[in-house]
Amino acid sequence: MKLNTYSVMLALIGLAVLLPWTDSAYLMRLGTLATMYSVLAVSWTIVGGFTGYPSFATAAFFGFGAYAGGILLAQGWPLPLAVLCAALLAFVLALLLGSVLLRLKGHYFAIGSLAVVEVLRELANSSTELTGGGMGLNVPMNTGGGIAATAAIFYWAMWLLLLMCFLLARWIERSKLGFGLACIRQNEAAADMIGVNATLYKSLAFGFSAVFVGAAGAVYAAWVNYIEPADVFDVLLSVKPIVMALIGGLGSIGGAVAGALVFLGLEETLWRNMLEMHSAALGVLVVLLLLFLPHGLASLPRRFARAGSGAAHD
Repeated sequence: MKLNTYSVMLALIGLAVLLPWTDSAYLMRLGTLATMYSVLAVSWTIVGGFTGYPSFATAAFFGFGAYAGGILLAQGWPLPLAVLCAALLAFVLALLLGSVLLRLKGHYFAIGSLAVVEVLRELANSSTELTGGGMGLNVPMNTGGGIAATAAIFYWAMWLLLLMCFLLARWIERSKLGFGLACIRQNEAAADMIGVNATLYKSLAFGFSAVFVGAAGAVYAAWVNYIEPADVFDVLLSVKPIVMALIGGLGSIGGAVAGALVFLGLEETLWRNMLEMHSAALGVLVVLLLLFLPHGLASLPRRFARAGSGAAHD
C-alpha cells in the first residue's frame, strides 16, 4: 500500500495556506526549501521510481534551469516567462541527452548522468561572458506585472511548481506511458517484445523528470539573487532527491513528498544543533532510517495494518 498521495497533498496545502500568516522569515525560507526539495524528489521519481533508471542528472537540470532563468531575468524578462522558458529548455536538453544516455543501463547510466553534471558545471565556469564564470551571476528580482519580489512570491511560485509536478507524475502513473514505464522497470527486453517503444518512453520520462527541476532552478535563481556553478551544479542536488525518494518509498509520489519533508527536517535540525558534524550525523541517520524502514514511509500503512490484524487475532 502506498501513501495516499491526495491526502498528503491536501494536508500540505492546508499547512501552506497557514504558513505565510506566521510572518516568520525563517519559516518561509523552510517552506520554500521544502517545496523545492519536494519538486526534485517527485521529478526524480518519474525516471528513478517509475522507470527504474538511477539518474544522477537532477543537479544538471537544476543548474541549467537556474542559469537559463537567471540570464533571461538579467535581460529584463519577467519571472513567469523566464521560468517557463527554463522549463522548456530543460525538457529539450533532457530529450537530447536521454537519446544518448538511456542507451546505457544500471550503474553505467548512473555514471553517465553524473558526468553530465560535471560537464555543465565546467561549461558554466568557462562561459564568462554569458554566465559570469566562476565569479557567478547576479540575478535581478523581476517578477513582472509590478508585483513586489517578496519571500511569499517565491514560496507560492515553488508551491505552484510542486502542484503541477505532482499532477504530472500522477497522470503519468495512471496513463499508458506509466504502464509502459512499469514494464520497462520490470523487464525492458520483455517490454520491447509486447510492443512498448522503450526508447520513446524512457526519453519522455527523462524529459518530464527535468521540466520542473529546471523551472525550480529558475525560481531559485530569482529567490537568492546570485548563483554560481558550485552552488547550482552541486552533486548533492542529485543525491538528495534519491535519498528523499528512498525515505518516502521508491515509486510513491506521496512518499517522495513526505521523504523530502523528513529529510529537510533532519537536515535543518542537525545543522542547527551539530554545525560541525551535521553532514556526517545526517548520513548516519539516513542510513539507519533506510535499514529499519527499507521500503520507506510508504510501507508504514501496510505495517500498521498488519500490526492491527495481529493484535485482533491475539
